[in-house]
Amino acid sequence: MVPGALEHVNVTVSDPRKTADRLCELFGWKIRWQGSAIHGGYTVHVGAEDSYLAVYSKDTPGDPAAESYFTRGGLNHIGITVSDLDAVEAKVKAMGYEPYNHADYEPGRRFYFDDEDGIEFEVVSYG
Repeated sequence: MVPGALEHVNVTVSDPRKTADRLCELFGWKIRWQGSAIHGGYTVHVGAEDSYLAVYSKDTPGDPAAESYFTRGGLNHIGITVSDLDAVEAKVKAMGYEPYNHADYEPGRRFYFDDEDGIEFEVVSYG
């Protein structure tokens, strides 16, 4: 059997361009594609060569979802690996986000932060 690989995740945000720009600055990613999307929305694909986040916004936003950890099918967090955890944490702080839940256990070190849309990111380094 050939193993699968995660290609992308699609999340709804308030401003796809702003979110994509922030992710590019934090993680050294690039915008792979952007354009019109389903339901009159707009999507930006941002990431690396072989995987990306699709950040989407509909023309008229809906109500935020309930707490994701209690919602079946909810997005709990997005994990991103980096080579220099301390440098990325400094960037996160400089952008005005508050890192929390720092942990150092096998197989790596990590911290979390929430963006303005309430999306939780886990930043981890295995180095």
